[in-house]
Amino acid sequence: MVAGKLLITALTLGLLYHSVFADVATAAAWRGLLAATFTGAGRGPVLLALLLVPVNWGMEAWKWWRLARHLEPVSFRRSFRAVLVGLTLGFVTPNRVGDYAGRIIELKSRRLDALGAVFLGRYAQLVVTVLAGTAGLLYFLLAFYLEGYAASKLGVVVAVVLLNAAILLPLYRSRLLLAVLSAIRPLRRFRRFLAVMPTYPARAIHAVLALSGLRYMVFCLQFGLLLKAYGTQAPLLPGAAAVTATFLLKSLVPSLNALADVGVRELSATHLFGLLGEPALPVLSASLSLWILNIALPSATGLVFVLRLKVLRKRKAASPAADEADSRTPAA
Repeated sequence: MVAGKLLITALTLGLLYHSVFADVATAAAWRGLLAATFTGAGRGPVLLALLLVPVNWGMEAWKWWRLARHLEPVSFRRSFRAVLVGLTLGFVTPNRVGDYAGRIIELKSRRLDALGAVFLGRYAQLVVTVLAGTAGLLYFLLAFYLEGYAASKLGVVVAVVLLNAAILLPLYRSRLLLAVLSAIRPLRRFRRFLAVMPTYPARAIHAVLALSGLRYMVFCLQFGLLLKAYGTQAPLLPGAAAVTATFLLKSLVPSLNALADVGVRELSATHLFGLLGEPALPVLSASLSLWILNIALPSATGLVFVLRLKVLRKRKAASPAADEADSRTPAA
């Protein structure tokens, strides 16, 4: 596994190096692009995208707070800390499974049920990504790949509608998901981890899905700001379709760690924006900047909490009164 991670990381970084730095002219153009962006008109959009980082992860913390308080009393502060710890641990684990551990560590009880709560939050985010991403991908399929094939266009539209309905179903009918897990022998061991999902009321599911949608909009806005900062000029709606389709393609490709994500999104973005006539270099720069802002920097921040976990636990054990105060939920 370690060798595989190193291989994927090396190949990804090698691809990026070959695409940007290996050619002298391209490397010089990239340095000029960065200099013009951070000293000229692009500085404002970059700073705004940076300011949206705590908003992005604050919404994720809010979503986790809504899910975790169903299991035990928990404060928003603890929820935010759990999200950052999970982000840091997920940075180096396959498909970011460390995110589960980071959030569960911050809970005092019902940690088995917490696995289902984390899965529910991540699944809600995936639902939003698929709903928006399939719409974006559908635009490119109809406009660039299936032009002149009316029957194929109709078939693709129907397939997208059915896919979206199918991916929404487990969110609101989780008992069906549990029934499927029980019916398939290799998957039965996962049923007990997800058994908590049907206990969430529809109102809570609505709230989690809405927060996932708002967070997705922040992601898209950040990407759009960075694209503008680096000088891309794609039309609004086709550009939005390229952004949502990029996020979808990135989500569908399993990754060994967060660093391996660098490359998947970049290749998708440069291809889709290339269909819109945009040069690869500004799109590549915007996509890399998005990864740095939303993954690398928050993961580094979360490292502080990871290193302090033992210290925090000792303090909580020594001061039950402080722990009780920390357990109060914020006013709605």
